[in-house]
Amino acid sequence: MWQTLFERFTRALIRTGSLAVHLPDGTVREFGDGSGTRVDVRIADPRLLRRIVLGPDLAVGEAYMDGTLTIDEDDLAGFMALAAKNLGAGGARLWRWPAETVRLWSRRLAQFNPAGRARRNVAHHYDLSGRLYELFLDADRQYSCAYWRDQGMTLEAAQAAKKAHIAGKLLLRPGMRVLDIGCGWGGMALTLAAEHGAQVLGVTLSGEQHRVATERARAAGLADRVEFRLADYRAVTGRFDRIVSVGMFEHVGVPHYRAFFDRLRALLAEDGVALVHTIGRIGPPGTTSPWVLKYIFPGGYVPAMSEVMAAVERTGLWPADVEVWRLHYALTLRAWHERFMARRDEVRALTDERFVRMWRFYLLGSEMTFRHADQCVFQFQLARRQDAVPLTRDYLYRAAAGPAAVAGGHTAARAAELPPAGGRAAEAGHAGGGADEGRRRAGSDRL
Repeated sequence: MWQTLFERFTRALIRTGSLAVHLPDGTVREFGDGSGTRVDVRIADPRLLRRIVLGPDLAVGEAYMDGTLTIDEDDLAGFMALAAKNLGAGGARLWRWPAETVRLWSRRLAQFNPAGRARRNVAHHYDLSGRLYELFLDADRQYSCAYWRDQGMTLEAAQAAKKAHIAGKLLLRPGMRVLDIGCGWGGMALTLAAEHGAQVLGVTLSGEQHRVATERARAAGLADRVEFRLADYRAVTGRFDRIVSVGMFEHVGVPHYRAFFDRLRALLAEDGVALVHTIGRIGPPGTTSPWVLKYIFPGGYVPAMSEVMAAVERTGLWPADVEVWRLHYALTLRAWHERFMARRDEVRALTDERFVRMWRFYLLGSEMTFRHADQCVFQFQLARRQDAVPLTRDYLYRAAAGPAAVAGGHTAARAAELPPAGGRAAEAGHAGGGADEGRRRAGSDRL
């Protein structure tokens, strides 16, 4: 019975492309229209057929981690791309509807993130060995989407371009007080202080990130201009000229959106400007994959723009600018995966083979979702006053042409002077279009 249901489900899901499934009884079933490169999947455990029918996201991810589902030539990228393309096209929608409906109705509980729970959720992901992140991030340990002016940029340059673009939207002047909500390993805060003369307070719920960021500020001689606190943003008081939050909003949870923007408005000076950078979905509100919730980001959720703006519009904040980045995160994830694979033996020594397979599933699955499904990145520039920012975007591109900005795919000189988070040399890697990156690894913001 379960094999029959599995075959019906898979046939409804895989409509384009070519998938061959080698079943536990030795038979082979083919799915799709035969186009493209064939992906061969082997299922060793007959019980997995039932689990996939009842909960495909969790079952497939766990089976790949455990080795009960294998892919010929370990073509996980091909398998994830095939799945993402067909899911993005609405494959098996009727089969998936009951489980997704239940998750949609129960998501407020799954995303209920008071301070204590939020701290535990952050620790699950960000308090892993600091050495792990050194192995695949850039020298500044930017754990969020880079800004690819061209695909031949190095990862280092694309991450510096991201910081420069955000700094431009913040319209910084020396001496301004800046709050960095979800400061990660400190790279954004240190850059805003070093390159723009800001006084920055960064807050994080990760003990490991707080420790590293504080050490970096001391090493850079910026401890008098940058303070890092192990604190929830809801506990911050005072007023700030600028507020920035990069890759943290995905951890807030829909039940807390109104409170987040109310707090942002209360902390923002009357003529202040805020920039919120978050992964988003181009469609209507949805749910988070059960596998991602269990293994990667407990309590996490990627918002629809309608959900964000519904909260913003109730606060009295002006949406001064909304920008959508499309394939930038796919390029970033590809670079991370290439670096990760180049150092997989070191990752295995830190963890184990199951973790390596889990992390690959996470990185490649995320990349293919940005390439073939409904995810992108939103940047919301917000202000209390209508005239807090210029009326056009011209100021951004004039600044980008200046000598201190990222130009031609190379980082600003001062960015390279900031101390790396890990403090050890790394081997050369490849990012974006495969450019050589013989740089140091370690550094800042979250996914």
